[in-house]
Amino acid sequence: QVQLVESGGGLVQAGGSLRLSCAASGRTFSIAAMGWFRQAPGKEREFVATMPWSDGRTYYADSVKGRFTISRDNAKNTVYLQMNSLKPEDTAVYYCAAGSSTVLITSPSRYNYWGQGTQVTVSS
Repeated sequence: QVQLVESGGGLVQAGGSLRLSCAASGRTFSIAAMGWFRQAPGKEREFVATMPWSDGRTYYADSVKGRFTISRDNAKNTVYLQMNSLKPEDTAVYYCAAGSSTVLITSPSRYNYWGQGTQVTVSS
């Protein structure tokens, strides 16, 4: 099993920044990719950003490209999401996810483990 603990959400004004963190523990050797998804009220969970653990490639949703940056600290088994130029439409619960596959990693179904979620609210 892998446990994921998120932190860093909160309330911010439009144009502001937040950094989310996700620390993985347990059977971390089984992780092939870690990413972030979000879910707004009344909407389906959607892909935000992800990165395979084996290389430095990163993938982003078009809606966040150029504003969000995903990064990792291998020694700490932690992945980060730096969110800049936040917009009210970024308001959602953000979830960290870890999976054992690097195939179709923009799909939530490819992830085996999920964090508890952290609320991000962007006011206009």
